Amino acid sequence: MAHLMAGQWLLLLMWMAECAQSRATRARTELLNVCMDAKHHKEKPGPEDKLHDQCSPWKTNACCSTNTSQEDTKDISYLYRFNWNHCGTMTPECKRHFIQDTCLYECSPNLGPWIQQVDQSWRKERILDVPLCKEDCVLWWEDCKSSFTCKSNWLKGWNWTSGHNECPVGASCHPFTFYFPTPAVLCEKIWSHSYKLSNYSRGSGRCIQMWFDPAQGNPNEEVARFYAEVMSGAGLREAWLLVCSLSLVLFCVVS
Repeated sequence: MAHLMAGQWLLLLMWMAECAQSRATRARTELLNVCMDAKHHKEKPGPEDKLHDQCSPWKTNACCSTNTSQEDTKDISYLYRFNWNHCGTMTPECKRHFIQDTCLYECSPNLGPWIQQVDQSWRKERILDVPLCKEDCVLWWEDCKSSFTCKSNWLKGWNWTSGHNECPVGASCHPFTFYFPTPAVLCEKIWSHSYKLSNYSRGSGRCIQMWFDPAQGNPNEEVARFYAEVMSGAGLREAWLLVCSLSLVLFCVVS
């Protein structure tokens, strides 16, 4: 009887091991070439031949529509009614980084490893701690030094009574460096930790590039594959730990 039970337990453990492997493979696949469930994102990525201006690097495979890319360049667009010029006119050098940031957020199909579920009225998913390449953070910060703002977290806390964002009562306008003393603070705090400053550089295959030359291909595809493998491997290790624990229990039962 004990041998029969042991055989049944062995079959169960083998089945669990196969399931663990299958879940890891499926999880890795589901993190690649996906769009967020958010306000303006398409359900699935695909070609958009007429993506506008700074969003054009994603035209062969995008989560954004042509209309979204066109609105992205406006000071107060229908996308979010967000006013870049809430503390005076933002410099063109600074604004282009925010346009590119919005293009990455709206258009990229390579952010799957960092998508998290949220309970918000305007989106069901967001990105969290995307490792943004070091140069992208530094240049963003450098080019915005002479622009002004009144907040360090731009995702919440604004006065929306006018139909677009205005500084809340008591918030004073200062140069960017007052609210963002370092590139890391800018990249990590401005959108509530959507990004984090990576120690890796462009071309390393280990950080997401906000800027890239589409003629050279999309480098963020490789980055997404790497982190999807890492995350799936972590899940597989957890599953195998469970299998090993059950194996130990089986050994104790039949011995």
